[in-house]
Amino acid sequence: MKSNDKILIIVALVGGMIALAVIVGFIGQGNVRHVTIFWQEKVEHTVVFEDIEGKAQIRGIKGVAGDINPTLLSRTSFAYVLTVINNGTTNHRLYIEGFNVQTDLLEPGQQDTITIYPDKEGEYLYYDKRQDLIPLGKIKIVTVVASDEFQGIWRDLI
Repeated sequence: MKSNDKILIIVALVGGMIALAVIVGFIGQGNVRHVTIFWQEKVEHTVVFEDIEGKAQIRGIKGVAGDINPTLLSRTSFAYVLTVINNGTTNHRLYIEGFNVQTDLLEPGQQDTITIYPDKEGEYLYYDKRQDLIPLGKIKIVTVVASDEFQGIWRDLI
């Protein structure tokens, strides 16, 4: 075998390995899939209105600690689905400032669901809009991981 043939074989092997790495990197990032493999992420909480000593209070029952008027927590770029059930003895309406959303006026035993799509961090108060606008608690929206987006194949491997 001549030395030119050896160099040609080495160049072909190195070129083939580089091409294989590029193909694996391109396909591995989902650029060739016929369907999306990511589902819309969402945070789901369920809270109930209760009337305790004549005052409206909220208690978490799903996805939230059972504390009175808890701080609800969600993250940016995720759908936030909040189900509100009225276990009280009077009508209630949950209002979230900053998002300007509210439930229907809930009679005892009724429920309603609010869906919001927060895009920035912050703390937002929630109220029982039926009564005076006295804050019951807050919803805290945070960015959990700053690098949720693709940073390049080599940074994702580290």
